[in-house]
Amino acid sequence: QVQLQESGPGLVKPSQTISLTCDVSGGSITAHYYSWNWIRQSPGKGLEWIGAINYDGSTDYSTALLSRSSISRDTSKNNFALQLTSLTPEDTAVYYCARIGDSMESWGQGTQVTVSS
Repeated sequence: QVQLQESGPGLVKPSQTISLTCDVSGGSITAHYYSWNWIRQSPGKGLEWIGAINYDGSTDYSTALLSRSSISRDTSKNNFALQLTSLTPEDTAVYYCARIGDSMESWGQGTQVTVSS
């Protein structure tokens, strides 16, 4: 089965940049026709889609986070990453990576990111 696992720092300070990595096993991030997504969840906003990198390497971003988000991938390591800049406490959330594209979605367990001074 496809498994995804997020990793990265759990505590960052305001104005800093965070990089999160999603390691994928049991499936290729280049497999047609999936998208590989970053989503976050907070009590105030619920689930919020951040963006995705598609099987062909193209990317899509939420308009709300477009200016601060960058998603990339490393096909040799079969992972993809999120870089989010200029963090504020409003970015505090559980960050998930997920494969989406058919009726069998796969999600990681999520990783808590707290932005605090």
